[in-house]
Order: sequence, then C-alpha cells, then structure tokens
Amino acid sequence: MKYQQRQAVAVGLLVTAALVHLAAPGPADSRAGGAPPVPVVAQQNEMHRVVHQLQQRLHRVPDDTSSWARLGASYVELARVTADPSYYAKAEGALRNAGDTGLAAVGMGTLANARHDFHTARDQARKAIAAMPGSAEAYGVLADALTQLGDDAGAQDAVQKMLDLKPGTASFARASFHLELHGDVDGARAAMTRALTAAATPEEIAFCRYRLGELAFDHNRLDEAAQHYEQGLAARGDDMTLTQGKAKVAAARGEVPVAIEDYRRLVARAPLPQYLQEYAELLEAAGRGGEAARQYEVLSEQQRLMESQGASDDLAAALVAADRGDGVQALRRAETEWSKRQSVFVADAMAWALHVSGRDAEALTYSDRAASLGWQNATFSYHRGMILAALGRVAEAQEALVHALRLNANFSPLQALKAGRKLAELRGGR
Repeated sequence: MKYQQRQAVAVGLLVTAALVHLAAPGPADSRAGGAPPVPVVAQQNEMHRVVHQLQQRLHRVPDDTSSWARLGASYVELARVTADPSYYAKAEGALRNAGDTGLAAVGMGTLANARHDFHTARDQARKAIAAMPGSAEAYGVLADALTQLGDDAGAQDAVQKMLDLKPGTASFARASFHLELHGDVDGARAAMTRALTAAATPEEIAFCRYRLGELAFDHNRLDEAAQHYEQGLAARGDDMTLTQGKAKVAAARGEVPVAIEDYRRLVARAPLPQYLQEYAELLEAAGRGGEAARQYEVLSEQQRLMESQGASDDLAAALVAADRGDGVQALRRAETEWSKRQSVFVADAMAWALHVSGRDAEALTYSDRAASLGWQNATFSYHRGMILAALGRVAEAQEALVHALRLNANFSPLQALKAGRKLAELRGGR
C-alpha cells in the first residue's frame, strides 16, 4: 500500500493544488516566498474558506463553469487534508456542473485517480488533452493513471510531454518517480532536486522535501531523510506527510515511544489507511498487540468508508490481508485488482497473496513481473526472498532478503523484523 500510494496520491496532489490555486482569490494567492508555517487545522480552514468563496460566487453566477471546476478540485483537496472521502461525492457533483470542458475533465481525472479508478482517470485526461492540448496538468493526470495501469511507455511519454510544456515542480516530480521505478535512484534524486528548485509555494516546497526525504529513507539514509522532513516542516508546519516521515525516522532510530505518540496524533487527525497500517505495525512490533488490533479494526472501518464513497483500493486491502496471514482475503482482493490493471505494484501484491496462500511457484512468476522495471524496493525484495525461501531456493532467498535490508533496514517496523529472522533461520540451516 505504502509504495503504490506515493505516486497515485502524493504526486497527483500537485495537479489538484494547481487547480485549487486558480480557485483561491485574495490573500490565499500571497503564500509564496517566506510565508510562515501553516498547521493542518489552518490548511483545512483555508480550504473551507476557498470553498465558501467559490460557493458565494456560484450563487451569484451559477453558469460559471470554471468556478464549478475549481470547486470540484477544492473538494478533492479537502478529502485529502481531512481524510474524509465524503468530499469525493461533492467534488463529482461540482465537476458535473462544470459541463463538458477541458478544466472539468482535468478535475474528473484527478478525482478518479484519488479514487483509484485509473481507467476513468486515463480517459478523462485524454479528453482534457483533446480540449486543451497545451495543458501540462492534463498530462500529469494521464501520467499518474498510466503508471498505475502498468502502461510504462505511455506514462513516460506523458511525463516527457508535461516536461516539454511546463518544466516545473509537478513535471520534475513525476520524472523523479518514473526514474525511481526504473532503478535510477540518483536520477530520481536529481529530478526531485530540480522540482524543489522550481517550487514556488510552501505546499510545493513541503511536497518536494517529503519526496526527497522518502528517497533518502528508502535507501538507509536516515539523517538525510530527517533533514528533508524538518526542512519541509519549516515551509509548511505540521504537514501530514512530513509528520509521518518524522515518525518513521524516530521508529528507525529506536525512539519507539516518540514514534508511537507521533503516529497516535497523526491518525487522530488524518485516519488515512497508510498511516493506520504503519501505526498498527509499529504497535505490534513493540509488543502492544491489543492496541495494534484496535488500529487494524479502525483501518478496516476506514477502508469500508472509502469504498462506500467510490474509493475502492483492493491493492492496499490485499497487502494488509497478506501481511496478517489472511490468504483467502488477500488473494481475492489481489485478483480483483489484477483483473483491472497489471502494474508492478499489483504484480507484487499478487505474488505476496499467492505466497501467503501456499502457492509459491505461481507467486514467483508474479514476483518476476514486479521486478521487471528494476525498482530498488525493499518490500518487493522482502516478498521475493520469502517466496524463494518457501520454494527451498535458500541461496537466492538469502540474497533477496539481504538486498531488502541493505536497501532499507526499516522498510516496515514489523516486516523488517520478520525479514531479519528469516535470514538468520536460513543462515543457521546452512
């Protein structure tokens, strides 16, 4: 869940932010430069103010299609900062009122990506491009959707077109992720640094610092990661993603009580599935099984709530179920997602679900597909190592598990422990 959400949600927010920025009149447009940090509550209040202003304008000018489109984009952003998926329905209603315009199609595509409806996002992005061939934002929506659908060549073309049209923060961020997916970590870091150089608002700076922090964290560079998270918070105080980054670093440094408290506060105000899963794993790894079980219950409730609002995520649900040993649920969810898209993210989920279900020969085939782009991902390597171990291919299993822990010894507070134990078991059996 964690690795696939990074691009589908985090990078895609830059398109939403661009649309919302157009919607925000008055003081909201003066945030660039040395603006003070803005806490999460202030972010929510700011978005509510934008929504209120747009509603007032539409009361006076109900046929203003651009304002309807921007209202829809604002609701998508509110769903993010509040972790309340009920805003998706409001976003869809506003965007439908925007009519058959390119701007409305960009908004619909962004909404579809947020709901993990990547086929619709792709179609809406293409519609937007037909209406506005010079829209970098439309190509950003397309790049996000095609990446998740497993159309690697198409995603690369969309990212390149976005760079040609508007070589700014959003386009360099997508280029960075594309390079990361292909194993070019140095190139990904360089592209993200260019994105940071182009950043013009506190939101963009915070986003870039988070992504640079994630690149560092994912490759065992804790001090560098912590520095990026702190610098991001200096630009946009109490940002949810950066707060999560700090909590991960605290856990990795052995400051478990600090990390648990950070996660407790984070999920209280933003009960996103990713944060709930990480919090539950941290509690479980710390031996606080009862508290962890409660967080898993909240996670299930939040997943049901999101599904009720059209934001189904069978990929995330499959991985959670597999991590908890529920092979039946994991495989059902993974197969549902695989029937819709064959990306490396879903291939890994299929591999892991099949492994938990005892079907390791089949699992290895999907693990091969997950590795096809060359992504240096610790979770992928951990899954592969456990599959190879189950198949009795001890030397290869050790190699994959060592690779996972060398990439990121803290890729999961719970699964990393299991990786270390399995590696010790394999070595002891030599």
